[in-house]
Amino acid sequence: MFRKTICAVMLIIISLFSCGKDQIPDKKIYEMSNVEIDQLLTETAQKDMTITERINYYSAMFLGMPYDLTCTGDGPYALYEPRPLVNFKETNCMVFCEHVLALSISDSWDNFFNNLQQIRYKDGIIGMRTRNHYTMADWLPANSWLLEDVSRQVGGQYTQTTTRTISHKTFFRAKGITDMRYVLPDREITIDYVPKEDLLKIKKNVRPGDILALIFADKTDIFSAHMLMIAEKNGQIYIRESSSSKMTTFDTLYDEWVKSKQDLERYAGLCFMRVREDLNKPGMIILPWNIHKLKKQE
Repeated sequence: MFRKTICAVMLIIISLFSCGKDQIPDKKIYEMSNVEIDQLLTETAQKDMTITERINYYSAMFLGMPYDLTCTGDGPYALYEPRPLVNFKETNCMVFCEHVLALSISDSWDNFFNNLQQIRYKDGIIGMRTRNHYTMADWLPANSWLLEDVSRQVGGQYTQTTTRTISHKTFFRAKGITDMRYVLPDREITIDYVPKEDLLKIKKNVRPGDILALIFADKTDIFSAHMLMIAEKNGQIYIRESSSSKMTTFDTLYDEWVKSKQDLERYAGLCFMRVREDLNKPGMIILPWNIHKLKKQE
């Protein structure tokens, strides 16, 4: 068993060194063991890539991964959702973005695991009440140490706003939870977004590595219907996503994806999130014990 593990690690090392800086290894990440992913992280961290280049790099290794809405939870000791904290066998739209982001700022399995919890939970404290459930109301604000809302920058003159009331109490009651201690009060929140009819006009402003939220048009209590990202492949821009529409992770050319949403009245447009410019530097790795310092610098 030990000899097989050593051979597997040596094969991935050879594969990584034979690849160019951003050439994707043949082996998908869902075909790798945790030991292999650890080695992948260590070797990729030495390639002098920016965080967004690594987002493009790692996210391509998820292509073909099966979709499962309930692929992760709060770990085996959780009261309500005791599914695993990490899952590289199946994914969903938010888990896909979270796993890719955590990989892209890490240089080892241990640092990936801890960075993932910092991204997914308020201050990295694991639990149902501290999980960043709502993309625009929880997830983006909690991760402002890493990401910034660039919807207005991307959308320019086409940017619009929408205001909705987010109710965590209603959300938790729907899950059968009656203990409302430490649950956030209802909040009225306004966000920027780029209308779907204008997305082709602003294509030149999007960047590989951007994280996107697809905004509902017909809801008053939630913003985001889906999370996606911008990818680049062979000089072309794609939407990369994990979706129940195909039950897998896949790419769609940007123009084709935008056109496919034009007649769907339930969607309003997209929000754009981007890695902070001061962090998006070649070779940048964020260690989990330094995240509190980044939060203080906001």
